Amino acid sequence: MLVSRTKQLGFRYSTIALTLAGVLSAPAFADDDKIEKIEVWSTEVKTSALYLKEQDIADKQADHISDLLRSIPGVDVGGAHSLNQRITIRSMDDKDLRISIDGAAQNTYMYHHMGNLQIHADILKSVEIETGTNSVINGGLGGSVRFETKEARELLTDDARFAVRVSAGAADNAGRNYSVTSFGLLSDDVDFLAYYNSVQRDNYEVGGGKILDQDDKVVAGTDGKVRGLEGDVSDALVKLGWNIDNNQRIAVSYEAYKDEGDYSYRPDMGLATDTAITNSLQIPLLWPTEFTRDTVTLSYDLNWGGHSTLKASLYSNTSELYRDESGWSQSPSPRFQAYAGKVTGEAKNSGFNVLAETFTNGLFGSEEHTFTYGTDYVKHDTEYDLVISTGGNKHSEETAKNLALFAQDRVEFGNGFAVIPGVRYDRYDIDSGTVDNDFTEFSFSLAAEYQITKNLMVKLSSTELFKGPEISEVFVGAGLDDKPNQDMEAETGLNSELSIAYEGKVAADKTLRLGATAFNTKIDDYIFDNAAVPGGQPRETWKDNVGDMTVKGFEVYAGFAFDAFSMQLTYSNSESDLDAYSQYASLDGARLEREQGDTISADFTYQLSQYNLTLNWDFMVVDDVAAGTDLYGADLDNSKDGFSVHNISAHWQPEAVANLHVRVGVDNVFDEFYASQSSKNGVSFHPVFGKLFLMDYEPGRNIKASISYQF
Repeated sequence: MLVSRTKQLGFRYSTIALTLAGVLSAPAFADDDKIEKIEVWSTEVKTSALYLKEQDIADKQADHISDLLRSIPGVDVGGAHSLNQRITIRSMDDKDLRISIDGAAQNTYMYHHMGNLQIHADILKSVEIETGTNSVINGGLGGSVRFETKEARELLTDDARFAVRVSAGAADNAGRNYSVTSFGLLSDDVDFLAYYNSVQRDNYEVGGGKILDQDDKVVAGTDGKVRGLEGDVSDALVKLGWNIDNNQRIAVSYEAYKDEGDYSYRPDMGLATDTAITNSLQIPLLWPTEFTRDTVTLSYDLNWGGHSTLKASLYSNTSELYRDESGWSQSPSPRFQAYAGKVTGEAKNSGFNVLAETFTNGLFGSEEHTFTYGTDYVKHDTEYDLVISTGGNKHSEETAKNLALFAQDRVEFGNGFAVIPGVRYDRYDIDSGTVDNDFTEFSFSLAAEYQITKNLMVKLSSTELFKGPEISEVFVGAGLDDKPNQDMEAETGLNSELSIAYEGKVAADKTLRLGATAFNTKIDDYIFDNAAVPGGQPRETWKDNVGDMTVKGFEVYAGFAFDAFSMQLTYSNSESDLDAYSQYASLDGARLEREQGDTISADFTYQLSQYNLTLNWDFMVVDDVAAGTDLYGADLDNSKDGFSVHNISAHWQPEAVANLHVRVGVDNVFDEFYASQSSKNGVSFHPVFGKLFLMDYEPGRNIKASISYQF
């Protein structure tokens, strides 16, 4: 978010900050002071659906992205393994979203058994989510998620020029962590931040203490703990910034993230499946695995002419997944022995983006214009290497690049009415095992917004969509054995939304917030990565356009604040349906694999100011999903069980010790046995392994505490 940084430089609070936060995507009201800073070391989460306070997020003691985002209507994070942080928006997974950290693109299809985002929540300053693509600025099919890491000047208190923060935490289910951060001013214009975080994860116990299969029977050889989770995660970040003058700032940052351990082969499929495959093939349950991500970012901020701002980033983001697969040699089958070796997959995203904004008025009369314009370029390079234990190796490379130019104009007429037209141009080039082609597309958007009263706003918007075919999954060959499909088309479509929001005082000390969004997303030429080849052999698949996908639903929220008490309720519904082409008739009516049942979330906070104590209770209730045709889900039973999860927390700041924070909490208070519906669920049949129960078990009750001190 640009708010605090532009505050340093004397910028006005601009539509750039609002755009990055997704506020342009739906009506929203907020107090600027609350948006800019509530609690120094915390993570601010802003969405196009609602606003979550930084303090509430900090008190969650998040060690997985799911702890931050699952309470947002329309958003979920599938998976509980440290390697499996898979964000979904309205049932569309992370491959259909635009995800970035400090401006560096994170979209990397590394491995279908893990998520495409790896970051620890503690270092995040803000998370800005656009639920649905509602602007030509971001592109993508399903929305965008922008993570920003912390900055030194925003962490310093009073007149301090240097500070150190130490933090430590522990959870009984299961792990420990600590972090050390130093930050300060090297001069009046130069600031720095150095951060290191370490997490030691153990195998956690599931709700109820029993690993159950599809028949609610205990899986043989298990003791209630999910094996294959124990490992170490470290995250280091160094930032150096220079305020050139009151109108310019340049900064450089380097982040090194590492996750290593003896992990399960399929982090998203759960222990029951891992155990069944292990016993069938007589191979190890655990495999030495290491994931690293190194990101270098150079950023520049500029304020010129009194009415214009610019933010630019140049970045290189390299992810690498390594696994020692020598354990395949233990299988008695020569077929599987041949898999033995050491596998490395590397994915590099490099590029730049520029986002500028100019304010002007009176072009045609008394109206005001906010022009937002810029460019976004990203290049994806992937490499796969297999060193075979018995000799020889395999290698493959793929590349894709996208250049986008966009412009948007918010026109305000002074009577509460505004229109927002936009245009975007994309040129996408891909050289992969499946397709070698280039695609170009102009996309348009149009929104109308009306401030009916000071407290009530309504907005209607439509945005055209575009996404070219992706390069292949890196870790299974980077296109090495993919079946070519040169006739594959890019995905296009239209996202339309109607939103209404209210915020006002119902009494001198009582505030009410209400909001609702209805959406309809149509994706033409939807690409399915595992489509059965028409006329092909059994189990022969390829990547192809299989039909037109429609995703529709709604999200509503209500918030109430009274003195020291605040509460928030949300409800979301999303349903998807494929209108399949004739050659894929068996997929007609299929839903997206990661579709969720109707979801209710609630959050209640009470502040005991006389004790400097904040208490919080939140819960989420998710309805069942009935069996039905889906894309790449379980083939015997793809129904999904609903669940209810409750969490409580307390945050104490003792008055006698300034800058000391003590937090305690209990996640999954009632020890629910469940899995996120955005992760793997259901029962499948495999010709070699037989029935597989794909439940990606979430942790049971987890008691945790942390303490931090800044000096």
